[in-house]
Amino acid sequence: MFYVYVLKSEVDGRLYKGMTTDVLKRVSQHNLGQNKSTKGFLPWILIYQEEFSTREEARKREKYFKSGVGREFLKIKLNL
Repeated sequence: MFYVYVLKSEVDGRLYKGMTTDVLKRVSQHNLGQNKSTKGFLPWILIYQEEFSTREEARKREKYFKSGVGREFLKIKLNL
């Protein structure tokens, strides 16, 4: 299974969207500072995830979340 996830920085509230096969491991990597783009905004909390059966579906959804329309969707869905 593939997962698309959304993290929120507890420092400034920014969101990070990503894709993985192991959400808990990936969140841990973010919080250990092992990701260059999230390292400066620790700690991160998992606020949303979706599950997909193929990598292609998950990648498409991740790209959507990173688009303007996708950001608006998340804003409404997550009451941000």
